[in-house]
Amino acid sequence: MARMIRLSRSTTNMSRLFWKNQSAAAASILAPAFVSKRLPIPLRSSSIDDAQGWVKFTLRHIASARVLVRANQDVNKGESRTMSTPEAVGLSSERLKRIDSFIQAKYIDTGKLPCALTQVWRRGQLAHTSVLGSADVERGKPLKADSLFRIYSMTKPITSVAFMMLVEEGLASLDDPVHRFIPAWRDIGVFQAGVAGAFQTTRTKEPMRTIDLLRHTSGLTYGFQQRTNVDAAYRKLKLDGVDSEGGLKTFVETLGTVPLEFSPGEAWNYSVATDVLGYLVEVISGMPFDVFLKTRIFDPLKMVDTGFFVPEGQRERFTACYALTPSGKVVLQDDPEKSRYLSDPSVKSGGGGLVSTADDYMRFCRMLLNGGELDGVRLLSPKTIKLMTMNHIPGGQELVQASKSLFSEAVFEGLGFGLGFAMTIDQARTKNLGSLGEYFWGGMASTAFWIDPVEDLAVVFMTQLMPSTSYPIRRELRTLVYSSFTEAAG
Repeated sequence: MARMIRLSRSTTNMSRLFWKNQSAAAASILAPAFVSKRLPIPLRSSSIDDAQGWVKFTLRHIASARVLVRANQDVNKGESRTMSTPEAVGLSSERLKRIDSFIQAKYIDTGKLPCALTQVWRRGQLAHTSVLGSADVERGKPLKADSLFRIYSMTKPITSVAFMMLVEEGLASLDDPVHRFIPAWRDIGVFQAGVAGAFQTTRTKEPMRTIDLLRHTSGLTYGFQQRTNVDAAYRKLKLDGVDSEGGLKTFVETLGTVPLEFSPGEAWNYSVATDVLGYLVEVISGMPFDVFLKTRIFDPLKMVDTGFFVPEGQRERFTACYALTPSGKVVLQDDPEKSRYLSDPSVKSGGGGLVSTADDYMRFCRMLLNGGELDGVRLLSPKTIKLMTMNHIPGGQELVQASKSLFSEAVFEGLGFGLGFAMTIDQARTKNLGSLGEYFWGGMASTAFWIDPVEDLAVVFMTQLMPSTSYPIRRELRTLVYSSFTEAAG
């Protein structure tokens, strides 16, 4: 099997994949059809250079605002941040300052990132928060603690939690065939040859099961992979989980007309599987997917700013999103005043459609860190969280061994994949600081989070730069956070 070469593409190659094969890139880059994309869409860099309205994203034009949210500051609609010093939770105040100075010097001052918001939670306390850079470079708006971000694939863990809540209620199980809930998928085949409209297929060796959707072993794919005739059909049919018309049901019905890339359970491939999982939540619960998330997860956890679009009264808080071109230029990808996120989408994408804040997502992380409960509200059992964060790749393989993907949000060795998260299964092979059993994921605009149960730690990082492979900021952030420890449990 191909190993690191499949997941560890260079920044240049990923950028070229991100930008090529779009003849109308310059004309459409700010249009709703483009900005609605939640994952990388290839565009030619030559088109970008001629695009109308491109901004000069140079150092002297970056409005860099650096705000440190201190211990007793109240920034989340009534939630007190009262805490003792970082030293009280086994961290060094001086070493935590390295996070801010490093990101400011390497990424903000150089114009590599427009903004960066970091939160570090340990032993029941918010130990560190920093807010750096600009929410909107062109309009000179500084980033704020309550700024709204496109979290893209950080939506996936939330959707996975939603489905597992239904599993706990006995309404579904991990070995249920997907066609129990989507009858039209009973006879879905595996690609053998041909192109869209003339595919030759064979029967699956095993039926696709719900666990395959959770762990990305379903045989589904993403159109942006640009690896097979199957993902070419995804692009032709606009099967990205966002642009499909008619809602989740129509999206899933159309998806079922395209063959699988492999028989379920045989390999790992990053895909629209979590969008299908969101549809299952809708079918099983009898509630619209967005309503389920709001009433069963967001409201109970007091995630007051998380949803599939930005309400009219909150648009001033919405950040701009940028993209790194193959030539190394950072350009505006989604104008917050023209974004498709300003209106309610027809397809509620469980794989990448949410907008959120650092505060909200940290509350979600704290629920997971606490074993499924936060502030007296329990969403899942600790045993369910434990199951979700085990390696479920068949045969106990590492992600790099099982993956067919040219892209995912996890790009180094020593990792497995569970039910909505990647996790560390061999700490030495990651060649980085951390703990065995820590779990994490990220989003296409370089957002990230990780949870370390051993060290009672949760970290949330927000920015807005596509693709997420542009810089090694996630790896660097791990080093900076763990090197601030003065006490370690493991």
